[in-house]
Amino acid sequence: MRLDIKLYRGYVNDQELIVFGHVFSSLAPDKYEIDRRGYRHAKSVIKMFTISPIKNAEITLKFQDLEVKTRTLDDGYFRFTIPYNQYLDSGWHKYTVSCNVNGNGIVEQGELLKPFKSKLGIISDIDDTFLISHTHNIFKKLYVILTRNIDNREVFDDVVPHYQALSRAGQEDQGKFNSFFYVSSSEWNLYQFILQFARMHELPKAIIKLKKIKTGLADFLFTGRGGHDHKFIKIKDIISFYPQLQYVLMGDDSQKDPYLYERVCKVFPMNIKAVYIRQTKSRQKPKVNKVLGNLEQMGVATCYFKDSGKAISHSREIGIV
Repeated sequence: MRLDIKLYRGYVNDQELIVFGHVFSSLAPDKYEIDRRGYRHAKSVIKMFTISPIKNAEITLKFQDLEVKTRTLDDGYFRFTIPYNQYLDSGWHKYTVSCNVNGNGIVEQGELLKPFKSKLGIISDIDDTFLISHTHNIFKKLYVILTRNIDNREVFDDVVPHYQALSRAGQEDQGKFNSFFYVSSSEWNLYQFILQFARMHELPKAIIKLKKIKTGLADFLFTGRGGHDHKFIKIKDIISFYPQLQYVLMGDDSQKDPYLYERVCKVFPMNIKAVYIRQTKSRQKPKVNKVLGNLEQMGVATCYFKDSGKAISHSREIGIV
């Protein structure tokens, strides 16, 4: 049996540590090259969605003096949620996860974040917020995924300077940064693509939270579709985990971000500093303007923009960069 583990960036506060990933009896989705061209790229993408997770596999986490075991869920997913109150420097730290199934063993190393002290956290959507994806048109979105490799995918103009400014805001010391979280309706199959794309374009290093992994070709045809409640749950978990922060929420108007963020603001009335919504078509949507108007009345600064230059100016005006 081939055994593979995919680890995702974990995170820790002063009381709890969270690490998560998947175990496969096939190659993990990140083992398929995403910089191939032509049909080879399409073949790699399809293979990323035709993987075989292993359920109930025993997993061992080792972090500093800590060693804990758990088992995978039916979709191969595992998550360690562990009480942890030992002193830990702020920044990124290494951990290892090992697995042994029927005599086949594997060890992988991941990293987790202890945030630097700050007043600001940034939670951003991915598709059509910083990555041009055409989510409003499922056929065009699939065409782009299958025909354009990572070297041919694009970010919106000026989105990188805006995100970098938010990362540095209020952090005067070299090497310190505000914590970023990328939360998307894309599936875990696309984690490595998102990771490499963000790195390639010098977007802030972030904790990434995605949707339940898909394991078949039919599932691929509906990538990124379906309900968005999982995004609300993930955002709620982040804010609850770091409740001392004020958050900036970044999204777009192609799907449900404005309504999702309105819900977040109502549940966490003291935690949301600003909401940014990218305009994805030629005209603004009246329903989105209505939602943002409601948020303004709740004391949340909002910006509905097509050009990231407008978003940067707004961030300066309200004093967060």
